[in-house]
Parts: sequence; C-alpha cells; structure tokens
Amino acid sequence: MKKYKYKTSAAYFFLAPAMITIFVFFLLPVLAAFLMSFTDFDIYSLGNFSFAQFVGFRNYIEIFNDSLFWIALKNTFYFVIVGGPLSIAVSLGAALLINSKMIKFKGLFRLIYFTPVVTTLVAVSILWRFIYHPRFGILNYVLSLIGIHGVDWLGDPHWAMPAIILMAVWKNFGYNMIIFIAGLQNIPEDLYEAANIEGASAWRQFKDITLPMLAPTTLFVGIITMIGYFQLFAEPYVMTQGGPLNSTLSIVLYMYQEGFRWWNMGYSAALAFILFFIILIVSLIQLRLQKESSV
Repeated sequence: MKKYKYKTSAAYFFLAPAMITIFVFFLLPVLAAFLMSFTDFDIYSLGNFSFAQFVGFRNYIEIFNDSLFWIALKNTFYFVIVGGPLSIAVSLGAALLINSKMIKFKGLFRLIYFTPVVTTLVAVSILWRFIYHPRFGILNYVLSLIGIHGVDWLGDPHWAMPAIILMAVWKNFGYNMIIFIAGLQNIPEDLYEAANIEGASAWRQFKDITLPMLAPTTLFVGIITMIGYFQLFAEPYVMTQGGPLNSTLSIVLYMYQEGFRWWNMGYSAALAFILFFIILIVSLIQLRLQKESSV
C-alpha cells in the first residue's frame, strides 16, 4: 500500500503542472465565457465589470430570432457538408496513390502534399485571392484557354463559397492524407495476397478490405475534419469578409464581428456555446453511426 501511495503521489506531482496550466488557461476562460453568455457584457464592461448586467437567456433567444445567425449557420453547414467529405475523399485518394508500390520518391510526394498544411493560412488565402481574380487570375486564364468565360469567383454569391471550399480542401487534405497513410500501412498484406489468389479485383479489394480496415481511421479523420470545418473563419475573413451578400458568412466569423467589431461580447459568447453544442451533437451522431455500422 505504501508503494502504491508513493506511485500515486508521484503521478499527481508530475501531472500537476499540466493540470494547473489546463485549468488556468482553458477551464477558467471557458467558464468565464459561459457566464459571460448570460450577460450584456460590452465595451463599457471592459473598464468596469459592474456595468455588465445579468440577462438570463436573452442572448440565446435573440440569436434564434436573428436572421444573420441562420444565414451563417446555413453557410457553415454548407461548407462542412460539401467540403468535409470532399477533403476526406481527396485525402484518401492521395494516400492510396502514395502508398501504392508503383510510386517512387514517396517521401518527396508526402512533403509536397503536406506543405500547404504548414503554410500560413492568411498567406494561402491571399495567394488564392490572386488565383481567383476575375481579370488577372490564373484560374480564369486557364478556363479562357478552353473557351470558358471567366467567373467572378469571390464576387458572385453563387460561386464564393464553392471557391472557398476548393481552397480549404487544397490547404487541409495533406494532414488527413498522412493519417490515412498510417492507417493503410497497418493493414496486413496477407489480406491482399489472399484476395489476389481468389481473383478479387482492385475495386473489390478496396471495398471489402481497405475501407473496412480503415473504418477507425476514417472515423477519426471525419471527426477532426468536421470540427475544423465548423470553425471556418480565416478564409472568408481574408478573402471575402463574409460577402458577397453574406454568402460566405460563417458562425465563427459572425461571432468575431459581434464580439470585436460591435463589442457585443455577451452575445458573441452565446454564439460560441451554440456552436460548441452543435459540434458536440454532430460528433455524437458520427460516433453512433460508426458503432451501428460496425455491429
């Protein structure tokens, strides 16, 4: 018992710095933001906390009556539903390509595909603004070579969000690709050898071996991609400022505008917790569907 207590005390001792840091810099701010969401905290309250008044659920009620919130929510779900699966599909395709035996210089390709992930998002957004430029952009120039009239990608409400999705997929797929490569390398080669002996086609091997064996990896990638895409902010902030006609306004961008442009920080905090519960519910649904499909 003394030895067990000694080991327990030592574990708590070494865990204490990390736990204290998490409590001070994560749990306390989250708790403060949660309490703030029930107040009318604004720019005047920054100088004197006594100006902040408790308003109960008024912020949450106003949010659900706010037309801009529903526009931002629709845009965010559009980005997640279209961009998330597309990013996962591109990541899996790139991982299968690099993991195949026919590809040489695999390390070089992994480096090339992973480079956008470690590149600053603001710099990437500025670069893609030039690519999407209606007069001088590379994309419209390439389209003109095949006889297609150029599009005002970031100035047309119908094309602005697809343009941002395309850029986000290019920026983020390399991270998921590395995870998929790790998952593919953990699949026993014996399964593929047995399938080849039985005469299974490449498609059957992919459908009956690769996808089922990658299910845990795909679940992890799906959840982290969904969480990341729900936090869409930098792309529309740099490229469109939420326009045109609020067609690229996301929940996080709307939260930023309310909190740091109009200083409605209590309202902004309420938006943050609504987004938190949306992400939590969608994550639980993904886990439940995965559990049911594996039964």
